[in-house]
Amino acid sequence: MKIKQIYTGCLAQGAYYIESNGEVAIIDPLREIDNYIQTANEDHATIKYVFETHFHADFVSGHVTLSEKTGADIIFGPTASPSFKALIAEDGEEFKLGKCIIRVLHTPGHTMESTTYLLFDENRKEHAIFSGDTLFLGDVGRPDLAQKAASMTQEELAGLLFDSLRSKIMILPDETIIYPGHGAGSACGKNMSKETVGTIGDQKKNNYALREDMTKEEFIKEVTDGLTPPPSYFPLNVMLNKQGYESIDTIITRGTLALTPDKFESIAMNSDAIILDVRHESEFVKSHIPGSIFIGIAGSFAPWVGALLQDVRQKILLVVQEGKEAEVVTRLARVGFDQTLGYLQGGIEAWIASGKTTDNMRSISPDTFKETLSNNTLVFDVRKENEFTSEHLPHAKHTPLDFINDYIKLFPTQEPFYIYCAGGYRSVIAASILKARGFHNLINVEQGFSGIKKAGIETTQFICPSTLK
Repeated sequence: MKIKQIYTGCLAQGAYYIESNGEVAIIDPLREIDNYIQTANEDHATIKYVFETHFHADFVSGHVTLSEKTGADIIFGPTASPSFKALIAEDGEEFKLGKCIIRVLHTPGHTMESTTYLLFDENRKEHAIFSGDTLFLGDVGRPDLAQKAASMTQEELAGLLFDSLRSKIMILPDETIIYPGHGAGSACGKNMSKETVGTIGDQKKNNYALREDMTKEEFIKEVTDGLTPPPSYFPLNVMLNKQGYESIDTIITRGTLALTPDKFESIAMNSDAIILDVRHESEFVKSHIPGSIFIGIAGSFAPWVGALLQDVRQKILLVVQEGKEAEVVTRLARVGFDQTLGYLQGGIEAWIASGKTTDNMRSISPDTFKETLSNNTLVFDVRKENEFTSEHLPHAKHTPLDFINDYIKLFPTQEPFYIYCAGGYRSVIAASILKARGFHNLINVEQGFSGIKKAGIETTQFICPSTLK
């Protein structure tokens, strides 16, 4: 028996390859499937099953394409209703994989069709669970993503999740391995560990949601407390996972079309396509196409695209480092953004050489910022709430990047203002969005809060009330 975790850091997502005696099962595959097929070929094995733990909201799965290319059966848990051919398994149903068995454990709560897959080894011993978004390390799946589709409140779904965990998962042997669907950084939970493999026994000790003395009422309160609104692209990804989608090969072919500066400009002017610049933030600051949006591939690229562009039907034109075109189109497609129309051939250098207009962004060092800073300086912090609460500049206004569109009216249109994040990546994203909307009076603080602290600028720290005497 062979188990391979295929972890994608930018999505904090785990897909799984299981092989036994020449037969393979793939669990929650990403959209680019060649890696799974190649690994099976190297093992002289056949992909027999594609198991889906649920209809994913944060990425588009590769289940449809993988089934089409290999003939493998797509398997969902009870109550799933995809538009394509799939096997809807019953709770407790078992599937033979070589010398192993995979049992279906219906574990509703994150979504109604959410299913955990229990793997028995050759000796019929419980070896591992593939828990999808039902159970993470340090957390459980948020119960608010499927409430509309399920016609239930998040509290009702949380109650189902409580029952699922205690009746299906916590009763398994403590040594049972947990392979979760996500790790730290995913928007599908709020308190996930950086570790990507654990055990049932360890989680009973360390996961707040698996406390043995916890009542259902306590569970519901704690699991639903502090949930931020999910990104608006999530329901659109669920729809793609449920109804099917274009082949990623077609999307890559379309998206990697080389466009001359004239053709690029013509499409940008005569369509509703946005210009997405994915280079390093320092390159964007120095020179970029007016009105373009920066989201660099060096950061959490795909989740930020989803959170900020929101509509997966959005047409996109790319400014990208040479040789990275296919990678960027693929990473966009992972979160459902399939309408990339091509990229600027020759990059920003070709744009400049053709005599076309460029813009830049005013950006200063933390030391220069320190010299400028006063009580009247307008400063905006675009980090997440927990980062801001922990420590920030005394006079900074909090305008988190995740919801920057909700804070547009707070930014002045005439007075100069400064913007910072943790390290300089998110502030340039936010600044590019603001510039595209006509705010040219902004100044980016390089190196973000880490640079601000190194420069010795005074900050305000949160003091927990319990520490006060």
